[in-house]
Amino acid sequence: MEIDSIIEPSRVLGNVEARSKKHALDILSEMLAGAGENLTQGKVFDSLISREKVGCTAMHGGIAIPHGCIEGLDRVVGAFVKLGHPVDYDTADGSPVDLMFAIILPETNGECHSSDLKDIARSLKDPELLDMLRSAKSSRALYDMLTHHRSAQPASA
Repeated sequence: MEIDSIIEPSRVLGNVEARSKKHALDILSEMLAGAGENLTQGKVFDSLISREKVGCTAMHGGIAIPHGCIEGLDRVVGAFVKLGHPVDYDTADGSPVDLMFAIILPETNGECHSSDLKDIARSLKDPELLDMLRSAKSSRALYDMLTHHRSAQPASA
């Protein structure tokens, strides 16, 4: 999976000010709304919140990959934010989150599966990429790092 197949520059923002986890999810929902004809801000937000109720989507190291499924969507879409200040994310270890990559997946027959989610998680475990993302000075720099860094490319077979 190529990351640029699910995000575009307009859905990558740096230094976003969010008051809370819920506010950050609301911002991401707004960014994802309109990326597909069935994507409204409310639908996206409800999908992300529903998944968070099942279990926290944060990973170790201040990263979260909130995700949800929406019926009728024909492709995976994503959005990324680098928060200006980390927010409490209800993580098991109590660590706040400052990098969030939200993904909305197509729902088929009541199920939602995607290897894209695993690819994103693998990419965001790369310490070099995380350092670069945290030091980025612009939204465009974030997008370029996400889409061109070696760990963002598909694993070789």
